[in-house]
Amino acid sequence: MDLPRSTATPSRRAVTLLLTTAPLALAAARAARADSPAAPLPAHGIAMHGAPALAPGFPHLPYADPDAPKGGRIVFGIQGTFDSLNPLVVLGVAPDAVPKYVQQSLLLRSADEPFSAYGLLARSVELDEARTRLAFEIDPRARFSDGAPVTAEDVLFTVEMLKTKGKPYHRASLGGITRATAPSPTRVEFELGTGANRELPLVIGALPIFARHATDPETFGETSFRPALGSGPYIVADVRPGESLTLRRRSDFWGADLPVLRGLFNADEIRYDFYRDANALFEAFKAGLYDVRLEGDATRWMTGYDIPAVREGRIKRQSLHFDTPKGMTGLVYNTRRPIFADIRVREALGMLFDFEWVNRNLFYGVYRRAGSFFSDSDLSALGVPAVDREKALLAAFPGAVRDDILSGQWRPAQTDGSGRDRESARRALALLEEAGFSLKDGALRDGAGQPFTFEITVTSRPQERLALNFAQSLSRLGVTANVRLIDDVQYWRRLSAYDFDMIQWTWPASASPGNEQIGRWGSANADRKGSLNYAGVKSPAVDAVLKALLGARLREDFVAAVRALDRLLVSGFYVVPLYYLPDTWLAHSRDVVMTGRQPAFFLSNETLARLPQPAQAN
Repeated sequence: MDLPRSTATPSRRAVTLLLTTAPLALAAARAARADSPAAPLPAHGIAMHGAPALAPGFPHLPYADPDAPKGGRIVFGIQGTFDSLNPLVVLGVAPDAVPKYVQQSLLLRSADEPFSAYGLLARSVELDEARTRLAFEIDPRARFSDGAPVTAEDVLFTVEMLKTKGKPYHRASLGGITRATAPSPTRVEFELGTGANRELPLVIGALPIFARHATDPETFGETSFRPALGSGPYIVADVRPGESLTLRRRSDFWGADLPVLRGLFNADEIRYDFYRDANALFEAFKAGLYDVRLEGDATRWMTGYDIPAVREGRIKRQSLHFDTPKGMTGLVYNTRRPIFADIRVREALGMLFDFEWVNRNLFYGVYRRAGSFFSDSDLSALGVPAVDREKALLAAFPGAVRDDILSGQWRPAQTDGSGRDRESARRALALLEEAGFSLKDGALRDGAGQPFTFEITVTSRPQERLALNFAQSLSRLGVTANVRLIDDVQYWRRLSAYDFDMIQWTWPASASPGNEQIGRWGSANADRKGSLNYAGVKSPAVDAVLKALLGARLREDFVAAVRALDRLLVSGFYVVPLYYLPDTWLAHSRDVVMTGRQPAFFLSNETLARLPQPAQAN
């Protein structure tokens, strides 16, 4: 394959000159900042609200074990395929391996706090109270895997490239940067407008940094199997398109002893193996072909692990609880389709999903019904009356939130669990009739006599099973829902172009929802290909609440904004809420152990280590 064109870079002599004069430039810059009346002081980290929990000089992250053994190999199984190694652009299907293991960001987010990040490539970070000015001092030891130093120019290059050619999330977020400069090779400064997007400093700190001298911005948006040059602990050792991706730990990694990395990235080799469907993926795990599996299928968890490998202890199972809010899994209406434009239609169809029957007969009763986009947290509005802060946010949009949802009295429709609840069907039909539909000759028809027909697009057998059950429930009211199972590549292409009527989708939630919510619900992203606004939400009320969410300075204002967003999304009936698991199910090889202790908010691959196994030939 053709190698990307390198952008212009300084000569070796010029680089040497920059590095030797950097201390003088840095001293001058510090002196200038000292004269500024409100110059922010250098810090070891920043938080979305308040201050980071860890004090300067902390030895390691509290959930990491600095004495964890190094070595061995860990293999992850992935359903689907890939045709690129860059998940930061719209085109292609790519795993997250390169940004996660090969590249690094200026800051590293702690899994033990709602949203705090500590210096990684950055030795220090400066942020004023208004969040209008941000600066990073890059660690002078930081090096890309080819030995070149990580510089402020690499950061500026990355920001500009992602702002113009990245996914909609980065384009929208980074658009809030009004000025970016590099006063020295190790210092980069940003001006962030009015500071209304208070999460933006953390977004910038989380960007994977690209090497300017090894990245062609002209071809960045295209699919490619050529990995980015990174400064992280791993390099890509082998790529087998659509089959596997292998990473090898670097012996010359510059940051192995950084406090934020001690006890992490312990395996010598990490491999991603790809499988076409869910059954093949599970069979491969039972056969010992990969090491770690997050199980989301209740039937498999309850019955599929009664195998010799589990009984003999070669596979271990754990049920873990995290404080992370549970996101929304639902059947998503594409409201761009005229058939789903009427909110009464969307609410009516949702009444026909028989969660009680499905949970008991298909899922062993282990699921809880979803009724919020932030379940199991103080961010959820389900069952909670709106406080004055929320009402103030919503006052300019009367009627945007239903009275029963505002008062906390609304719940997802419940059935008698029989699979043929007549009361639910009666209420649904009444709403459909209000919307202009009627039952004629066994079919639900609009005013022109056209039957109510749509397609549910699925990409796995479990999704297909659920969709078929829902289609059967809909058929009782004369609605025809055709279920179509397609392969992974076709599925992602159709999603990117919003070429579907209904899909099953999960929007995960974090302990600190932020800019990603704009990509999911912002009006500007409703027609922007590649965004996660699959429902096509276009709501001035949602846009206003998103702005308030990102601008909240106090935790109380932030919680109020998130709950107001939750109420607006529920009131819009953009999805048929399905269910969630209160805990995380983890199955893994006995050779894999979780180092340190469990983090509070989420489990990441970096917290796992494969113990060396001398008896194994791999």
